[in-house]
Amino acid sequence: MVLRFFDNCGKIVRIMAKKNNTKRKLVGLVSEESGVRAYYTKKNTMNTPDKLSLKKYDPVLRKHVVFTETKKNLGRNEVKEKKR
Repeated sequence: MVLRFFDNCGKIVRIMAKKNNTKRKLVGLVSEESGVRAYYTKKNTMNTPDKLSLKKYDPVLRKHVVFTETKKNLGRNEVKEKKR
């Protein structure tokens, strides 16, 4: 995709659009204690294939708790059970 803009002199300048990096995925972080999805982050799936677990501030409980990774497009704010 090529974008065209005019510079200060009136000449047409071509700028290439930035390519989307598919290795980074957008994931939601869900609180283990309250079940609220309060944070979203990007994760490189090549470097970290397993789920993220971060200790962050939970605004519902008003304290720091462990947040685990879920998919961004889940319709509900809860962690899915693993199939064994």
